[in-house]
Amino acid sequence: MKRIGKPVFFIVALLIVALTVTSFTGIKVGSGSSQTTIIKGAGDIRWGIDIRGGVDVTFRPPEGYDATDAEIDSAKSIIETRLVYQNITDYEVYPDYNNDRIIVRYPWKAGEEDFDASAAIQELGETALLTFREGDSVDDEGKPTGDTLNNIILEGKDVVNATANYGPIDSTGVNQHYVSLEFSEEGTKAFATATGKLASSKGSISIWMDDVLISAPTVQSAITDGKCIISGNFDAASAAELANRIKAGSLPFKLEAESYGSINPIMGEKARDVMVLAGLIALILISIFMILYYRLPGVVASIALVGQVAGMVACVTGYFGAFGSFTLTLPGIAGIILSIGMGVDANVITSERIREELRAGKTIDGSIDAGNKNSFSAIFDSNITCIFVAVILMGVFGPPESLFAKILSPVLFMFGPAATGAVYSFGYTLLTGIIFNFVMGVTASRLMLKSLSRFKGLRKPWLFGGEKA
Repeated sequence: MKRIGKPVFFIVALLIVALTVTSFTGIKVGSGSSQTTIIKGAGDIRWGIDIRGGVDVTFRPPEGYDATDAEIDSAKSIIETRLVYQNITDYEVYPDYNNDRIIVRYPWKAGEEDFDASAAIQELGETALLTFREGDSVDDEGKPTGDTLNNIILEGKDVVNATANYGPIDSTGVNQHYVSLEFSEEGTKAFATATGKLASSKGSISIWMDDVLISAPTVQSAITDGKCIISGNFDAASAAELANRIKAGSLPFKLEAESYGSINPIMGEKARDVMVLAGLIALILISIFMILYYRLPGVVASIALVGQVAGMVACVTGYFGAFGSFTLTLPGIAGIILSIGMGVDANVITSERIREELRAGKTIDGSIDAGNKNSFSAIFDSNITCIFVAVILMGVFGPPESLFAKILSPVLFMFGPAATGAVYSFGYTLLTGIIFNFVMGVTASRLMLKSLSRFKGLRKPWLFGGEKA
């Protein structure tokens, strides 16, 4: 058995306590309205429509524009993808083909106090029309003028995809953040003509959201394959922002908000509080049972379970900067509960294996080592199947440009296009829960238990589940 030092238990336990406290409370600096959030906490969770209510808005094309059913479907699909990309995973989007209308319902953002529906609509992102124009000439008001006003190269509907990436883009091999664009067949032809014209003079192609300039990259060479990159002084956030704004402008026409209002919650915050209280009571009862029945392994398992819950909360709130916050709804809560059950199961299997080895006459060290080794395959098998399910759910029901969709692209044709946030949310919480089960229920708990076994006063078989001498 590999020796684990005595301080390891305290180090791991303190890290779990720190994660738990900060994931629930968050870290903010400043005071009053000038507070700056460093780390998001449970108070920053965006709750679903069923718990907190939300916004009901009806969008329509510009006056006099007769949208086809295909264009309405395209706009609906882009709105759904945009919502999921912003991790708004509880929404309803309904097309009205007869009246050229799209009805959208989604929850209030975290921390909303004024419940201003007109202001909340802006969170959907730009509903304006995206255009790529020749040059970057602007007037005194910053609007396009001259050739830039008159020469529209392509529109948002010609953009198939826009993604933020990181890596080398030239022969220097230096990694940097950049935005990748992919155009449709018509867009490819128009872009090839424009870049061929502008490459020799190192002219620019500006990107506009209606009359607002959002980027003006310089053309380095003719681009004929329908794929290009925008590079510059990007960081991860600015690259993602530009990619999202370009995707948001891929609508076939400009959307206008015809009417909007508020939606009352179905369950309400009191129901949410009751659910949280019930979950807390269940966690306490499970911990008491584990401690009484398995003793020291039960204590370690309880600490690991708290860490697993904290890790899942952190993934929902956006605690880890690389991952945005998610809307927490009933399906998402179900994913959390299921993964907690998997965490309990992992600790029970390990504790029972250790108990069996002790009763077979092995030493404490030998029993812990054998118990951990013999239980891992069962834990791994049950958890890896859940990971497969979660990844498939996120790939099928998430944004088509997401990592999981790309991984599953060879088989996604069987399911057809979908961007169902509720199912995507369930897959997300289930996946993060299983990952933290491996981190806490397998790795952290085993480190802590091996560390405790180094203390002379605790080296009693009955403390590890064996018979009392």
